[in-house]
Amino acid sequence: QVQLVESGGGSVQSGGSLRLSCTASGESYNSYCMAWFRQAPGKEREGVASIDSGGNRHYIDSAKLRFTISKDNANNALYLQMNSLKPEDTAMYYCTAVSPYSPAGCIFLAPSAFRYWGQGTQVTVSS
Repeated sequence: QVQLVESGGGSVQSGGSLRLSCTASGESYNSYCMAWFRQAPGKEREGVASIDSGGNRHYIDSAKLRFTISKDNANNALYLQMNSLKPEDTAMYYCTAVSPYSPAGCIFLAPSAFRYWGQGTQVTVSS
């Protein structure tokens, strides 16, 4: 049984930083594409960053240069370091994973390409 549990969300001021963590249980995630999505009230779920089985990282434009996704295979953990946070980053952030995966789905962060989802952790950025 794959289970994903996020933590690390909170409230910060604009320009601040947060590090989100996702603990994955159930099996080894070495062969997975793993990603972070977010969803703000009234908006669709949006992919933020992904990392594939080869360690290749992909980001949406608004996350490039500010966010860093990383993975600890030994501890089945996924991270998202978020710097220079902006009010528009306010959302519920979700950890997600899939294997086997579509390379295009992993690269372009298509929600339908991911199978397992955590419950989310709230990030609130005030101006």
